[in-house]
Amino acid sequence: MAEQFDAIVIGSGQGGGPLASAFAKAGRSTALIEREHLGGTCVNEGCTPTKTMVASGRVAYLARRGADYGVKTGEITIDMEVVRQRKRDMVDSFRGGSEKQAFSTEGLSVLMGEGRFSGPKEITVKLNDGGSRTLTAGTIVINVGERPAPSRIDGADKVTILDSTSIMELAAVPGHLVVIGGGYVGLEFGQLFRRLGAEVTIVHRGEHLLAREDPDIADAMHKILEEDGIRILLTSSATSVSGRDGDLQVTIEGDGSEEVIAASHILQAAGRIPNSDSLDLDVAGVETDKRGYIVVDEQLATSAPGIHGVGDVLPGPKFTHISYDDYRILKANLIDGQKRSTAGRIVPYTVFTDPQLGRVGVSEGDARKQGLSIRIAQMPMSSVARALETDETRGVMKVIVAAETEQILGAAILGVDGGEVMSMVQIAMMGKLPYTALRDGVFAHPNLSESLNNLFFAFTDET
Repeated sequence: MAEQFDAIVIGSGQGGGPLASAFAKAGRSTALIEREHLGGTCVNEGCTPTKTMVASGRVAYLARRGADYGVKTGEITIDMEVVRQRKRDMVDSFRGGSEKQAFSTEGLSVLMGEGRFSGPKEITVKLNDGGSRTLTAGTIVINVGERPAPSRIDGADKVTILDSTSIMELAAVPGHLVVIGGGYVGLEFGQLFRRLGAEVTIVHRGEHLLAREDPDIADAMHKILEEDGIRILLTSSATSVSGRDGDLQVTIEGDGSEEVIAASHILQAAGRIPNSDSLDLDVAGVETDKRGYIVVDEQLATSAPGIHGVGDVLPGPKFTHISYDDYRILKANLIDGQKRSTAGRIVPYTVFTDPQLGRVGVSEGDARKQGLSIRIAQMPMSSVARALETDETRGVMKVIVAAETEQILGAAILGVDGGEVMSMVQIAMMGKLPYTALRDGVFAHPNLSESLNNLFFAFTDET
């Protein structure tokens, strides 16, 4: 006999965990199913551990630059075990918070195990400690996320290929790290391990890094990484690997040529796949796209009545803050009696390289594809007083403005604390302020925010 609940949530990420607690606090009997760790990717393998390690990389970078500021330091050495333990401690702390929230919520049953549909509204859970339980509910929410895609390089099955999770468990700095993929994950880890002392080569299929960004922004990032001593191979692919762990030979093909690179480690940082393949979604009548992502409408409802999806298992942007907003949408619609949707949602994100790349709204390329009449304002960080004073002048600021309405459509801030400056632009977009409000605003000197005054005087293009 199936156990009856009012709601079942599969996955305890930044959407599913809070939503399960919200259902229970609203008086609805709720089951939360999690097969590994409470807290989801962000807490356990994503934001929390990676940004903790990036902080160690920045300290190493600044220590080496001490003489630039008149501060003399000795030889810089890296204790990778300490870096790793600091990361582990941070994860344990954040995960502990998620566990305390879930296990202390009255009316919430937490089942540690893997769930799959055994009927249209029925979930069978294979428990981690043995046995199984079958549950049913009128409302089911799927928040199972994604995982790194496996490497397709010839020979990858005979050696160790690191992914974004396993690379954070290294006990020593790699001698030469080859990074496959020039997206956000590849750049963050590439720069991190370069700063920790590794030789780093990034291999990327495209003509520019960061395929989602405008070429000029991607090229500025490329320049920064090369300044940091990273070798970048564009329009190139890793086709095979041989050797043994710690002594690898990676064959790279690109532009009609072939090169064999000696490497100690390989990071596969290209591609992720949804964790929907273990759910037996066809049993429930839940539609997916050709890649396995769950198709939902603007209210996050799937093709099966009463079943919803949130977070990275859906098509579209894969960010923790989007998953959390998905939770808020479903809480409003399913608990609070409101009607919210994803329509018109502004999507910001930050790439945690150093300097950061903060992005929000449309890029120049997006705007031109849509045929929008736009103006472009652009200014190098070397024109920002605070950046000059801190000797952090690498990068560029760029905004896209609607020519007729003077509304800000998007921004890319590649510079020191670029994510924070981007957020100021986003607030203006949320309030539908014209760009002139930032151009003419009085900001404290010499904050980075003050740069927005000059940026919006720096229009370079209009179409």
